[in-house]
Amino acid sequence: MQALSQGSPAAIQQRNARSVVIDGLGVGLVTGVSSFLPVYLVRLGAPPYLVGLLTALPAFTGMLLAIAVGRALERQRNMVPAYSFARSLVQWSYVVMGIVPFLVDHTLAAWVTVAIWALVTIPQTVVGITFTVVMGAVVGPSERQALMSRRWSVLGITSAITVALVGLVLDRVAFPLNYQLVFIASFAGGMLSFLASRRITIPDNPPPAADARDDAGLRGVVTTLRGNPPFGRFVAAAFVFNLGLVMAIPLFPLYWVRQLGASDFEIGLINTVNSGIVMVGYFVWTALTRRRGNVLVLQISAFGLTLYPLLTALANDIAPIVVFAAIAGIFGAGINLVLFDISLATVPADKVASSIAVYQLTTHAATLLAPMIGTLLGDQLGYGVALLIAAALRLAGAVLFVALRVGTPEPRPAHEGGNDG
Repeated sequence: MQALSQGSPAAIQQRNARSVVIDGLGVGLVTGVSSFLPVYLVRLGAPPYLVGLLTALPAFTGMLLAIAVGRALERQRNMVPAYSFARSLVQWSYVVMGIVPFLVDHTLAAWVTVAIWALVTIPQTVVGITFTVVMGAVVGPSERQALMSRRWSVLGITSAITVALVGLVLDRVAFPLNYQLVFIASFAGGMLSFLASRRITIPDNPPPAADARDDAGLRGVVTTLRGNPPFGRFVAAAFVFNLGLVMAIPLFPLYWVRQLGASDFEIGLINTVNSGIVMVGYFVWTALTRRRGNVLVLQISAFGLTLYPLLTALANDIAPIVVFAAIAGIFGAGINLVLFDISLATVPADKVASSIAVYQLTTHAATLLAPMIGTLLGDQLGYGVALLIAAALRLAGAVLFVALRVGTPEPRPAHEGGNDG
């Protein structure tokens, strides 16, 4: 085992926790920059469907490759190198995007930027699976939520500060040089993330089962969902909720810019508040999950996130949206925390990567459909109406979390009780 050659278990867990948090800091820097990518395309004059592709393209690639990637990763001795390298490719792509306007005109730059994004969707698929597996293995289950809370808090604070600084830069430098500078500068965050994540040490994967090849493809998806009812219920409800969650992603910047006339500084303020408030959210939700468990936090957060697109669609001015973004940041922290934990708690220990790949597949399916439908509805009915539809889908998903008892442990048969030794 890789872990045994690098120190005692306690020392390894301490180093892992430190590396995970530093990795989160680097990711936060790049995330703060990436939040302006849809706005950048809008400023370039990109049509709405091109903005929607930023969300849809990773989903399309994920649908095609998630199952194959998940099963291939289960055959790897260790997933840390794949996670670290794939993450760095995604982060460093912003540097390339920043160079593009030096080479082509604005109209073509929007298309080239989306083409680069399309290529990056391959390592994004790898990151989507390896992140959950690696982060779930760095410490024991009892410390998992606390560590992820610290990581996501650092990530949120770093992202918030980055967004605020980027917003100031964008308002003081001419377009498109302003966006080019911040995209190229994001290289620092990508390098920090790469150096920290490659130091993570987790146990090697167990050898794949002899029948692993028999569960490939659609039959494997059905087998995974039928063979594990709690996981199947979780995936079904999360799929509906994610439809509403991702439908709103391209609609927000379109509504802010085209409906409310928001400036780059105002958009930066919205994103800063949304990212920065999560520190409070993670502190509150971590304490609550320790006392009351995941289910209550899941239900409160899911219903709470329904408010963001609903209230935004009813706003006639940019000022109250800052408050709405703060509310969304609080509830978003809860969703991140419990969905991560529930996904790991409901999958078999020997098939984590392939099971997470199934969850990723359904998430990608929602992510592929919803943004394109959302931008189409926005064009035809108005962005406010499209945001209301996204809110309705989030509400339906929240109701399913309750109705399907997602996160509730399965009752154990009487003969399985007794002495555990």
